[in-house]
Amino acid sequence: MSTFLLTGLGAIVLVLVFVAFSAMRVVQQYERGVIFVLGRLTGAKGPGLFLVPPFISRMNKVDLRIVTLTVPPQEVITRDNVTIKVTAVIYFYVVDPIAAVVNVVNFNQATTQIGQTTLRNVLGQSELDELLAERNKINQKLQTIIDEHTARWGVKVTAVEIKDVELPATMQRAMAKQAEAEREKRAKVIHAAGELQASASLAQAAAVMSTQPAALQLRYLQTLTEIAVEKNSTIIFPLPIDVLAPVMDLLRHQASTPAREPLNGSRSSEQAMSR
Repeated sequence: MSTFLLTGLGAIVLVLVFVAFSAMRVVQQYERGVIFVLGRLTGAKGPGLFLVPPFISRMNKVDLRIVTLTVPPQEVITRDNVTIKVTAVIYFYVVDPIAAVVNVVNFNQATTQIGQTTLRNVLGQSELDELLAERNKINQKLQTIIDEHTARWGVKVTAVEIKDVELPATMQRAMAKQAEAEREKRAKVIHAAGELQASASLAQAAAVMSTQPAALQLRYLQTLTEIAVEKNSTIIFPLPIDVLAPVMDLLRHQASTPAREPLNGSRSSEQAMSR
């Protein structure tokens, strides 16, 4: 009889130990456990160790960390009828674990689907140039719309980033030609501005040189010197008459002086003979 009692007590102890271990639940710091007892919600617990009635209760663990969700490539037709493929990334986390379990079957899948549909709708209302130039504005618009849908699921969307935009080959060539034409236009404008400044400077220099003829002659000689340095050649150039005028006057004066002296001598001899 005593052996039977000992065996029964041992079995009861084993059952109690099994039940105790079955009731123990451990929830990590970044998790919350949503508990249902007989199908009825009792609340969210954690983090730490706590007891849950076994066999009649169920607990769903919800991760509260930020989730990085990649939206698969979506083929979108923009407002200006350009077909592109866009990939986006959604960053979100659970702020209400009870709503994330009770209000939606799978909040990860639901967030993915709402991200895909919103991405197609928003980009379909935008032009290609707007998508490429104002990406931050479109990201903010996507984040606002997706967050409005996921708020009742207890999910907070912190950011939506357009990761990649794949353009058709024809559109890439057209954009390359457009960029090249834009660069050529800027180059021509800069060149024209330089020509205008150079012409203004030359006009000022010409005005200064017109008041000083010697400066013009010096510039002329400097230009000839530069030409002679660049090319080994013989240059014949006429001298200005203004430069030769003093020399010619001197030669005329020297030529006229000897001719006058004999005339004076002959006149003096004639006067002496007449006397």
